[in-house]
Amino acid sequence: MITCGSSTSCFYDSNQVSISASDRIALLSPNNTTHAAVHCLTANAAGPPFIAADASIGDADPSYRSCLINCEEIGCVGDTCLPHCNISSNGTPLDAPWYMQEPQWDCQSDCRYHCMVKKEQERASSGQKPVKYHGKWPFKRVFGIQEPASVAFSALNLAMHFHGWLSFFILLHYKLPMKPDKKPYYDYAGLWHLYGLLALNSWFWSAVFHSRDVELTEKLDYYSAIALLGYSLIVSILRSFNVRLEAARVMVSAPLLAFITTHILYLNNYKLDYGWNMKVCVTMGVAQLLIWAIWGGISGHPSRVKLWFVIVSGALAMLLEIYDFPPYQGFIDAHAVWHATTIPLTYMWWSFIKDDAQLRTSLLLNKMYVVPDFSIFSHKHTC
Repeated sequence: MITCGSSTSCFYDSNQVSISASDRIALLSPNNTTHAAVHCLTANAAGPPFIAADASIGDADPSYRSCLINCEEIGCVGDTCLPHCNISSNGTPLDAPWYMQEPQWDCQSDCRYHCMVKKEQERASSGQKPVKYHGKWPFKRVFGIQEPASVAFSALNLAMHFHGWLSFFILLHYKLPMKPDKKPYYDYAGLWHLYGLLALNSWFWSAVFHSRDVELTEKLDYYSAIALLGYSLIVSILRSFNVRLEAARVMVSAPLLAFITTHILYLNNYKLDYGWNMKVCVTMGVAQLLIWAIWGGISGHPSRVKLWFVIVSGALAMLLEIYDFPPYQGFIDAHAVWHATTIPLTYMWWSFIKDDAQLRTSLLLNKMYVVPDFSIFSHKHTC
């Protein structure tokens, strides 16, 4: 039987042999299709964090286990005594600094970290390569942050989405003409505003999860990615098929929203079925990528090159999730590099959205041209 850990590996229970897998899937949209899909897939390949707590090569090492037992008894690893164990070398209690209290580090997790650092120093001095401990690569903490590089890149993705969403808002309300009722001419403004908020939420929880990997932060990161992935599919359908009537939008969105909500509730309250969730995420991700790619070609959208660039680049970036490697200098691994690659793709994606808003607005205002619907059934548009 194979059980999986919360990061990027699965392990055989019988002999504790590590099998490399991808980390997490990312958010489908299309650059967020890659992001959300990666969060779902890698989380599925990884499985729940509490299943394979002792199934990696590193934590199977006898000297590492001996260090853990000793640390949990006396609260020290070598000359380093851990505040969360409330013990010093002379028996007096210790108080942890505020930045170590917030991420919910406890005696056991602190012992695991410091024993891992000690063991990796021994391995490095003997010329051995890093190995995983409890399903995760040996990262170096910074102010209690578990994976500082991934946190930084997640924060930059969040900032890039905020910049894109804000510039989109300014474009609609301050640069493009408005209707007499002060509403934008662009039919899909509200959909993209909600998309921006969901993207911000998803990247926020990604940063929190990489700061401290516990069951709660994993679920919030996980479910936020699923919600964004599902909503991105809805937007791709509504935009590609040019669904503008509110009643029609409700008819299209309601079944998908009901399915996404039920799916999250099922995973959270009934069974955390990673295999089923992987199928759901892959299906939604591939569907919207195909919809966007085909629509860009059939509609002849002037900014289709940007759209295709995001789709192709996002797919190539996902190879980083497959090619798993240990963190360079203890900070940057394949997953962190993947987070970095999505930053420019996010900028390009919002650039496409703004181009679409400008195009639709200008066509609606230009009485000399017939307004094309840019649906996948329309003829190619000639500017």
